[in-house]
Amino acid sequence: MELNERAEIDTSQVNDVGRGGGSGGGFGIPIPGGGGRGGIIGIVVAVLVALLGGGFGLNAMTNGDEGGQAGGTDLKEVCATANPQHLEDLRCRNALYVNSIQAYWQKAYPELGSGTYEPTITNFFQQAVNTGCGQADSGVGPFYCPADRKVYIDLSFYDELASRFGAKGEFAQPYVLAHEYGHHIQNLLGTNERAGQGDQSGPRSASVRLELQADCYAGAWAKHATESKDKTGKEPLFTSITETDISEAVDTAEAIGDDSIQERSGGQVNPDQFTHGTSEQRKRWFTQGYDRGDPKSCDTFGTNQL
Repeated sequence: MELNERAEIDTSQVNDVGRGGGSGGGFGIPIPGGGGRGGIIGIVVAVLVALLGGGFGLNAMTNGDEGGQAGGTDLKEVCATANPQHLEDLRCRNALYVNSIQAYWQKAYPELGSGTYEPTITNFFQQAVNTGCGQADSGVGPFYCPADRKVYIDLSFYDELASRFGAKGEFAQPYVLAHEYGHHIQNLLGTNERAGQGDQSGPRSASVRLELQADCYAGAWAKHATESKDKTGKEPLFTSITETDISEAVDTAEAIGDDSIQERSGGQVNPDQFTHGTSEQRKRWFTQGYDRGDPKSCDTFGTNQL
């Protein structure tokens, strides 16, 4: 994967809210079984990656509005092409990934027959954050909150993803973000709401179908990522994406399957507790999205072959 140093990064698409970013009170986002980042349950929840399912199933009873800096206020200078080290900054690279993902959906979303795409913000936070879905800490992992239609990620999560689950490839990062934006697409389409009426655990549950579809959407973006342009519309954001990069995304999807996580936590594989899909399923649906390059091929709700 090579990023274009000449690309103008649109930092208005991200907020760097810092430590404990957010305002107001609100209910906490529940972590199944309790525990935090340091405990087994916390680790398991964290590594559900993007996968703590788009805020799906979170407590959405509050209307918190994140605080911190306005989008890109600090990052605008840091991520400018005038700074020769800007792509060495993790925040700038992730802002570029967000730019690419949203540029893709600007074009692809209308093809789903649901009007125009509504862009949203990704919030970078440290340790804890207040959201429209309640208060969350880093142990929750990256997530999408349907109530405020925003993506949240503590960027230190990537270190945990690499050290604990072996997903060390750089392309694991845009895969995680693309999965979360898949949940945003589902929210815009009403898929989240419909899935909330179904079973939330089990091998064929609505939750598993929701997560596998988000993986497939991530694959569809990856197929077209090199086509996305910067905010000037002139420079590509990526100069290349290789088969090695795609393999890194596939490996990440495989590492965070429900069965793999249960095995790593020292327990037996229990399909009744699946919420995100098996390693094989996650890998296969991401690959389908990538191979076909069409989000319409991601209908996990209309098939018996999960």
